[in-house]
Amino acid sequence: MREIEGLSRGASGWFERLRTEVSRRTFLRRTGLGLGATAFASLAGGAANAAEGQAAPSATPAIGGLLVQPHHPPRIRRVIWLTMAGGMSHLETFDHKPKLAELHGKPMPESFTKGQPIAQLQGQKLNCFGPQHPFVKCGQSGQEISAIFPKLATVADELCIVRSLKTDAINHDPAHTFMNTGTTISGRPSMGSWIWYGLGAETNNLPGFVVLVSTGKSGQMQPIAARQWHSGFLPSRFQGVQLRAKGDPVLYLSNPQGVDSARQEQLVNTINQLNRASEALSDDPEIATRVAQYEMAFRMQASVPELMDITGETKTTLDQYGCQPGDGSFASNCLLARRLAERGVRFIQLYHRDWDHHGNIQRDIQVVASEVDQAATTLISDLKQRDMLKDTLIVFGGEFGRTPMAQGSGRDHHMKGFSMWLAGGGVRGGLTYGATDELGYNSVENVVTVHDLHATMLHLLGIDHLRLTYRYQGRDFRLTDISGEVVKPILA
Repeated sequence: MREIEGLSRGASGWFERLRTEVSRRTFLRRTGLGLGATAFASLAGGAANAAEGQAAPSATPAIGGLLVQPHHPPRIRRVIWLTMAGGMSHLETFDHKPKLAELHGKPMPESFTKGQPIAQLQGQKLNCFGPQHPFVKCGQSGQEISAIFPKLATVADELCIVRSLKTDAINHDPAHTFMNTGTTISGRPSMGSWIWYGLGAETNNLPGFVVLVSTGKSGQMQPIAARQWHSGFLPSRFQGVQLRAKGDPVLYLSNPQGVDSARQEQLVNTINQLNRASEALSDDPEIATRVAQYEMAFRMQASVPELMDITGETKTTLDQYGCQPGDGSFASNCLLARRLAERGVRFIQLYHRDWDHHGNIQRDIQVVASEVDQAATTLISDLKQRDMLKDTLIVFGGEFGRTPMAQGSGRDHHMKGFSMWLAGGGVRGGLTYGATDELGYNSVENVVTVHDLHATMLHLLGIDHLRLTYRYQGRDFRLTDISGEVVKPILA
């Protein structure tokens, strides 16, 4: 309490000091240069913003985004992106290759691999490695899905399986960076940040972009860095927030001992009064971000504990997902994803780390598949039962695939062809789209790039990927960089 009273008593002196510390840059902007910029904006910028359906850059309401309205009618309101971190093998999951099984143990034809980038197998003898699990035709659509996913097989007609993806990165961290940001250059905004920036959130009590991480039991883990959900050059209030499944969901969110909510609110209000005074003089957008984040953190002190407390869910629901309160599993995180979606979070990303199968792939991929199969299936059916699947897009896949060539008893990293599935609003369930060659090496039919995937996701949200841009260092950046096409054949 003394700290709060001290802040209040010193505020008037602080304001006076601040009044004399306006930078030369701010002075110029607020006088001659500022008047010139205002006149130019009124003649040119205002019309451009109106044409693009965008708010003025300074318009940053609590939950609103850049766009005054979507570029076109949206099909979905939110995205749940299930990241199988480590590089899920398409050859044991969603891409059936009988020819590869025939050639098991025989030399890999050089016509596929000559001059091609290979991660750890470079310079080694390359032998074909057949699929380690059988495939089953599922649903009325007859989609071919590996037998390691018996639960997903029951919702095959909800899935749009894309078998023709390719990426630009062959190692984990740059491949995650490319999948999340559309570039291998670290420091660019993640897709969740772009969406939050463009559309805002549908809640004022939780971030618009939330990340949950779980770890599998077979030990094939790759580290996940917080830069994968960073806001990059976008205002920092659009950065994703990781919620931890065990312990405090957000570090330092709880009040210190002896500080109640009333005192905390008084402290936040006093600090924000000082920040707003500073912003009025300096025009620094990061001060507005700081104010918004203090206020969000205070609201999260009430909303996050309620969100994370799944003890109120029925036993039937817990059994359907296959989780227990506080167990930190992928299953618990899928249930939390549904609760986040219900509360208006725009982009929800789950990481499950256990897919890096350089060895023992036959055993280990079955272990990790059993950790995600039931929960991912239940997430689809739970959202559908609540009439939410129609306006939710679920994406399931990794950062790249695995080689058709053996690496001992496993597979190496592979960037030329891999699979994902999508389900929910705006996509055609029961569809298998695209194909790799007969050995699963190259995507050859209806090739889908990461930029195409991003463009399609944005399209379903009502965003033209060419028009959601941010000017930085003299260039207009976008999530899809300089390419990307909406994959229209997979749209419902």
